[in-house]
Order: sequence, then structure tokens, then C-alpha cells
Amino acid sequence: MIVDLHNHTPLCNHADGKIDEYILAAVNSGTKVFGFADHAPMDFDPKYRMSFEEMSCYESDVLDAKQRYKDQIKILLGYEVDYLEGHMDKRVLDADVDYLIGSVHFIDEWGFDNPEFIGRYEHENIDEIWEKYFLAIEKMAKTKLFDIVGHLDLIKVFKFMPNKDIVELAKNALHAIKEADMTLEINVAGYRKPIGEAYPSKELLQAAFELDIPITFSSDAHKPEQVNLYNDQVVKLARDVGYKECAYYENRERKFLKF
Repeated sequence: MIVDLHNHTPLCNHADGKIDEYILAAVNSGTKVFGFADHAPMDFDPKYRMSFEEMSCYESDVLDAKQRYKDQIKILLGYEVDYLEGHMDKRVLDADVDYLIGSVHFIDEWGFDNPEFIGRYEHENIDEIWEKYFLAIEKMAKTKLFDIVGHLDLIKVFKFMPNKDIVELAKNALHAIKEADMTLEINVAGYRKPIGEAYPSKELLQAAFELDIPITFSSDAHKPEQVNLYNDQVVKLARDVGYKECAYYENRERKFLKF
């Protein structure tokens, strides 16, 4: 990936490896722009994110690496922020970063993508879950607080698929993303999960392309060896749909590179 904006650090408590190891993996794979967007703190689900007290350490570590590697690669600083009403914090939303990724990991405070809570699927209406998920994505976009949409169809992670047409389910969310002028990431983490494909699916990516929604690329790496995995698949996916350039952000300003 020429641009790779969604990567984690051990501060999130479920990633391994040093910042330098992630960066060197990106340099060795030919990445030109590499971004850290670790899980931002909030007053919910603290087990899987940094604390508010660790924000300054995270930011200084990434900015230090940005200077040390400036002749080899462009390093960017961001956060992945959980959209969860009543739990988002101004300390994160107002942080001096290059970009914010808005993600939905919770439906009614249920961590639907966490294997610890997979049993709940047996007791839910799958179509309703998907409707609630994309409604949350729509609401997240309408806040206009974020630059990038994280893993658009994460709800498919465990392969519990709806009976309804997925593009139709996502229609309002996609229009809200377009209205908010957000960028959609093509996230390879799905290849490492039971669903076995990128987020979003080709069908949803085609719908985004028809709305002229820009894209970026993301390893969503939680280990250095995951950086730039599945590069060929996601670049081909984007090209097959019609995309020829991808976005990145500096100081919340969007820029583009051809790929």
C-alpha cells in the first residue's frame, strides 16, 4: 500500500511490537505514507484502549518517530475513535492530530466484533443487527467529527450475514459519508478474520465509487508482520472498482496520491 493510515501500538493493550518495527516494515514494503491511529481512550471498554493519561506519550512517541524517519517515509498521527453516544471525549476530538478515524465497534454497548461476546449473535435478529450497525455509521458520519470511516462493514466479521440486500442496508450511511465529505478506508483486517475479505466488500466499494467517495488504505496492523499484508488484493480491488488515487491527511487536510 502506498498509503497505510490505520495501525496500532501496544498502548491499546491488544497489539504487539515497537513503533519502530511497524515503521521499518512499512519502509521495507515501499509504503510512502504510514499512519498510526491507535484506539483512543474513552470511559467505556478501557481494557482495549489507551488511557487518557497515555495520550501524551502516544503522541510524542509518534511525532518523535516522524522526525527520525522523515527521510525514509512520511509518518502521520491519528486516533481511531469509537463512535458511541455519550462516551466520546473532547480531549480526543480536539486533539492536535493529522486525522481521526471514526469506527463503530458497539451496538447498544455490545462489542459485536469481540470474540468474547460472539455468543450473543444466537439471540439476535441478524437483519436488525445490520440495520442498527449501519444506522450507527450514518449517525457517526452526520456528526462531521471524523475524517475517515473505519472498516465500513465490520459487522460481517464473523460471517453472520443478513437476508436483506447489504447495499440497500448501507445506502443511508453511504449518503451520510458523502455529505460529510469523509474518506472510506479499504481495510485488510477482514482477510485475517472469519469473513476472509476486505472491509468493505466489493459491492459496497462500488456503491461508494458511484457516489464519488474517496478511499484510503489500511493494514489495521496489530503486529509489525501484519503491515502491508494483502496489498495486492486490496489494490486490485480498488482498481477493479475504478479508483486510481487514495487519500491521506496532514493537519486534518486531505491530500491524494495516485496508486
